[in-house]
Amino acid sequence: MLLYLTFALTLLSGIAWTAARLTLSLYALKLGAQPFGVGILAAMFNIFPLLLSWPIGRLSDRFGPRWPLMVSALCGIIGLVIPFFFHELPALYVGAAMSGLSFALYLVNVQNLVGVLSQPDRRAQNFSTFSLMGSTSNFVGPLMSGFLVDHLGHAVACLWIVALPAASGVILATSGRRLPGGTRTEDATELRMLDTLTDRSIWPMLATSSLVKLGTDLYQFYMPIYGRSIGLSASAIGTVLAAFAVAAFVVRFVLPRLMSVLGDDKLLASAFYIAAASFVLLPLFKSAMLLAVVSFVFGLGMGCGQPITTIQLFSRSAEGRSGETLGLRLTVNNLMRVVGPTLFGFIASAVGLFPVFYINALMMGAGGALSRRRNSRE
Repeated sequence: MLLYLTFALTLLSGIAWTAARLTLSLYALKLGAQPFGVGILAAMFNIFPLLLSWPIGRLSDRFGPRWPLMVSALCGIIGLVIPFFFHELPALYVGAAMSGLSFALYLVNVQNLVGVLSQPDRRAQNFSTFSLMGSTSNFVGPLMSGFLVDHLGHAVACLWIVALPAASGVILATSGRRLPGGTRTEDATELRMLDTLTDRSIWPMLATSSLVKLGTDLYQFYMPIYGRSIGLSASAIGTVLAAFAVAAFVVRFVLPRLMSVLGDDKLLASAFYIAAASFVLLPLFKSAMLLAVVSFVFGLGMGCGQPITTIQLFSRSAEGRSGETLGLRLTVNNLMRVVGPTLFGFIASAVGLFPVFYINALMMGAGGALSRRRNSRE
């Protein structure tokens, strides 16, 4: 029963997050932001996840998830209310930062909850279901955002999306007491934070995890810029992004089976190569239908990446320190997500969008090579 509660919170918070990202990105473009400005906005979404994911993971291990998740809902509400009242780029940056804080508090805790509430023989299946909730969020969020922006405007769209974190807060207030408390023992509490880094085997996992998230995020931020540059409407852009989510949803249905047949690293390498090919193809098309096809193929690849890296790191975590390990994963991911959009926004402003897609293709190819190398060693 608690797993279903966790999945419900995942769905509500995930839809709010993806809808807010697209809405604020389109809002920034409406206010005249250049690609570099959109890159700064993307970085603002990730600054608090970068700084706080690891400490949040430690707090989750020590005290449990309920209160961090309630604070997450409150931050999500604030992050969307601010752009409704203040129609300026600085307000969007503040809203993005608050939404990012909400995301950090939510994701570390729900990921850890799935692992804590799962028996070892059901962990892959439950993380796959958790990933399906994420895929559903990635599908519904962009569609909701595009529809609201086209029909109600950017500011009012923000106000409608507020209902989602508000619903999460109500669920936590009424049913959150049933969630488990902290799992860390006193001995584990005494260990230094940097002890988690002494296991060198986690570093390749952290590298591939960060590449998965960086590639996905850059696609989700620069696809709208490209779509706007070729004249697509907000609804069409949302539909193209939703195709990515549909593919991720489909592939995660069969993910446990694929993992058992191919193995983690071989499957992850194949996912990276599919993503690399998609980045090469994306800027060659201007039809929304063809872009949706490429987006679907990209989703088939990247849809495997996040759950695989999450399972790998949870399985390698020390007893009572799973939240900290997953928090470390998110910290490294968000370091790339803060630096990446800013750097690529500068590149796009200076020389255009095409190099952004092709450099991403090279990075995805590097992730495939790293995963393949790990598979060969094992």
